Amino acid sequence: MERTLTVTVRPDGWSGLRAAMRAGVRAAEERKGYLGEYLNFETPGLFFGRLTENRWEIVRALQGAGEIPVRELARRVGRDVKRVHEDAAVLVELGLIEKTERGGLICPYADIHVDMHLTEARAA
Repeated sequence: MERTLTVTVRPDGWSGLRAAMRAGVRAAEERKGYLGEYLNFETPGLFFGRLTENRWEIVRALQGAGEIPVRELARRVGRDVKRVHEDAAVLVELGLIEKTERGGLICPYADIHVDMHLTEARAA
């Protein structure tokens, strides 16, 4: 089974996802399928602060590549091993990538979808 991840930016966190999840559960019950996984950030600032361009490059390099040691990953993305290790630790914490028992890294998701809505600010 291919795993999927939807990354959302919603200030109401999980409560805002409940309606979408209910719709997904109904659809999955009809198909008897996998619902996918979710990662939410409450603000665009949190999203962009944690998922930097360099970190997305790591995810892209790992996606579909199987297990890759940190040194090899650093070579593939053209960056210092220490910095790649630091960024990978953040990505593991967020759940976008996983560390294997042998110390390598993998991206378990075949598809990652980012769902972000920016609305106009409301007057206080």
